[in-house]
Amino acid sequence: GLRLVIPRLLAMLSVVVAGWLIAALARAVVGRGLGWLRVGRLAERTGAAELLRKAELPPAERLVASAVFWLLFLGFLLAGLDALGLKTLQAMRSEIGLLVPRLVGGLAIFAVGLVLANVVWRVVLLAAVNAGWPSARLVGGAVYFLMVTIVSAMALDQVGLARPIVLTAFALVVGTIMLALAIAVGVGVGPLVRRL
Repeated sequence: GLRLVIPRLLAMLSVVVAGWLIAALARAVVGRGLGWLRVGRLAERTGAAELLRKAELPPAERLVASAVFWLLFLGFLLAGLDALGLKTLQAMRSEIGLLVPRLVGGLAIFAVGLVLANVVWRVVLLAAVNAGWPSARLVGGAVYFLMVTIVSAMALDQVGLARPIVLTAFALVVGTIMLALAIAVGVGVGPLVRRL
């Protein structure tokens, strides 16, 4: 039994150590590359840096580099555990292999959507201020909220987490907002709408 276990254990340890070294190297390369591309300035312009500061998270470059490190290291750790030849771990590996691409796609959709929501919010806010609307910030905030809601629903749908629940929740949120706006315009804002 020891002759079967020791080579597998050594293979696992070598894969984990090599994975840690590769992940650390990738973290350093990604951190330097993002610093060279000035992602910190982009995060400042889009407002992501302020959000990271409020959440007490590190700057965007370090956060992305750490995420790359942990994703790679966990992948090598799973590969090392797979070298032990346990049946349960092989089934778990196949499930994770199906989930990771969907999760990466969902995160990419969410990140692009947040950047787009910030850009559209600023454009709408500037257009509303230039048009002289009395509630320009409210209009910009409503557009931002709707875009973030839509992007969140798209990202969760891409990941595949409880698809019917996500679709129902999205329909309820958008339907509730539209009903509230219709009631508000119909009951109390008629003269203001006429004036606008």
